[in-house]
Amino acid sequence: MATIPMYQKRLAPAGLMTRRQLRAAGLRPGGHDPVAQLRYYRRGWQLAYLYDVSLARPIRPMTPGRWRTLEAMMRARRTCPACSTVREYCIPRSLGTCPPCADLGLTA
Repeated sequence: MATIPMYQKRLAPAGLMTRRQLRAAGLRPGGHDPVAQLRYYRRGWQLAYLYDVSLARPIRPMTPGRWRTLEAMMRARRTCPACSTVREYCIPRSLGTCPPCADLGLTA
């Protein structure tokens, strides 16, 4: 297994970006593997993968079908399983129900 090069913070060559930097530029890795690693210190040593910008592809636009799917997923996260009420917030996973149902001791 070949190892990939590792760079320190601010010493990576031009043309390499992290996933976050690609996203901010309107790009995505496009199925390609990382070409290098970035090593930085934040509450301990961290690693971030670096991708070649020349291999990156534009992000896919949100189609009406993708918007509908996203809305259905978020509605499912906001629906209380005990009272079936759709809330304005996501149901806390720690409670399993909306806070009013949790206060009453209702469970799904």
